[in-house]
Amino acid sequence: MTADTDTSSGWASRIAGGLRATSDRIAGNLGGALGALGANRLTTEQLDNLEDALISSDLGPRAAARIRAKLADTRFERGIDETAIRQAMAEEIAAILRPVAKPLQITAFPRPHVILVIGVNGSGKTTTIAKLAHLFTEEDYAVMLAAGDTFRAAAIGQLGVWADRIGVPLIRGPEGGDAASVVFDAVKAATAQGTDALIVDTAGRLHNRRELMDELAKIRRVLGRLNVDAPHDVVLVLDATNGQNALQQIEIFREVAGVTGLVMTKLDGTARGGVLVAAAEQYGLPIHAIGVGETMDDLRPFDPDLVARVIAGVA
Repeated sequence: MTADTDTSSGWASRIAGGLRATSDRIAGNLGGALGALGANRLTTEQLDNLEDALISSDLGPRAAARIRAKLADTRFERGIDETAIRQAMAEEIAAILRPVAKPLQITAFPRPHVILVIGVNGSGKTTTIAKLAHLFTEEDYAVMLAAGDTFRAAAIGQLGVWADRIGVPLIRGPEGGDAASVVFDAVKAATAQGTDALIVDTAGRLHNRRELMDELAKIRRVLGRLNVDAPHDVVLVLDATNGQNALQQIEIFREVAGVTGLVMTKLDGTARGGVLVAAAEQYGLPIHAIGVGETMDDLRPFDPDLVARVIAGVA
């Protein structure tokens, strides 16, 4: 999945629409936070209000403090206005996001490159797997899917529908079966067929963390016996409408599953997209891609500069 530098009006406008709730919230909060402007530097009171406005917009206290510090050090030579503040904010948000913008790459040798995809039920995990598979096949990689969420028959069925639609093989087992056995069979099949990427769905139930932890640990042991470097990526899918709750999921899954990177889904008009910035500043995990809808082309590699401009309202 290579970096997408396409910031054409189509994708940019969809990102703007997806992050509208966040940018509107910042705009509304800024309106009451700044008071009289026109000097060369922001006052302590204005900085305090700006920091509160950013926290209220889901950017989180750490990112808000960093942006506040940047604004405190900024001398606005032409005088302060809201546009200048937004531009300075966009630059610092981009500085937070750029280090974590890392598309998923198929690098493993020997093949396959194994990607475990995790996330709570309802996060868009299964459709994200399909979209990742589509992106890889568009780059001429051979892809296989594994239905490792054996707890839910619906998840197995849904993944089967997507696999047929994309035209990639799916390894599955019975509902309630052993997920590690499915993964074992998938790795063996992918190796035999010379598959480049094996994308594995996993259970997303968090009400019993011990059960989930045991299952993921068993999958890892099985993978390790077949390929000491697998899994090569453990990707957590997050629902952007959850706001700060997404950060709690990162904390849990990082402990339970050893998360190596993130995909943010459901960046629609109701999304609380400021959490992208909060996650980047707090955890520093790679953000591989973001999704704005349900179709195959609605997931693309994460563009930090575009997202920063949209959040700050200068796109």
